[in-house]
Amino acid sequence: MLSQLLRNRKAVIGVTILAIVILVAVFAPLLTEYLPTKRVGRPHQPPSAEHLLGTTRLGYDVFTRLLYGARVSLAVGFGAGLLITVIGTVLGIIAGYKGGIVDEVISFFTNMILVIPNLPLLLVLAAFIGQASPLVIAVILGFTSWAWGVRVTRSETLSIRQRDFVKSAEMLGEPGWRIMAFEIFPNLISIVGINFIGSVIFAVISEATLEFLGLGDPNTVSWGIMLYNAQNSSALSVGAWWDILTPCLALATLGLGLALINFAIDEIANPRLRTGGMLVRWAGLIRRGEGKL
Repeated sequence: MLSQLLRNRKAVIGVTILAIVILVAVFAPLLTEYLPTKRVGRPHQPPSAEHLLGTTRLGYDVFTRLLYGARVSLAVGFGAGLLITVIGTVLGIIAGYKGGIVDEVISFFTNMILVIPNLPLLLVLAAFIGQASPLVIAVILGFTSWAWGVRVTRSETLSIRQRDFVKSAEMLGEPGWRIMAFEIFPNLISIVGINFIGSVIFAVISEATLEFLGLGDPNTVSWGIMLYNAQNSSALSVGAWWDILTPCLALATLGLGLALINFAIDEIANPRLRTGGMLVRWAGLIRRGEGKL
């Protein structure tokens, strides 16, 4: 699968974007001389050689806060995405393989979570907690957003459990946990990968949304808090477009990179999605006189 990803144009572009975001987050202290919470200029200075992306209303360097904010946004996204994926995968495999009362109980709670609108639930929980830290937001997202993963994983597990290699393992007396871990799970890697990347996208956007609405910790440096501060300072009204445009573009760029990776995994897992590309290549061969009808 890795070799197929390396040959996929969407995957290469997506991984490149994601790698750049991760690298600037890791090496933020080397890329800027300022600190994200230190006043280094006049309020709302426009972009210049001294401040590449201008300053905020409080005189913070926007470029510096962008770099350090990537750390929090990535940590929440990947942390919550991992938690969502683990819960969804484990419950989905157990429900699909065990069946019976176990499946009914898990499906009951899954349907109950699916019925509740996700965003209003997140808003209520975050408002109840107060100014939630990034860790709290990641935990809230992880424990309220696993239902779709369970539904998809369970459906695929129901199909896999009927295959010969699973039946053979059962006839040999293999314990259920070993069958689920070593026979069923490896055949769900593509589904799990799609679920994980999709969950990361959802977590990053949800965290930014909650913080933009004022439900995050204002002392945190993240892209969502940057948007919240820009809104409170009426950045657009005073002409400080760089203050609000910077985190918006950062979120859009990260979302684009993750979405391209997700599309690439989906294409590899579902060959029918690659038909369009094959038709384009065949049409090109025909135009060059190399194709045969």
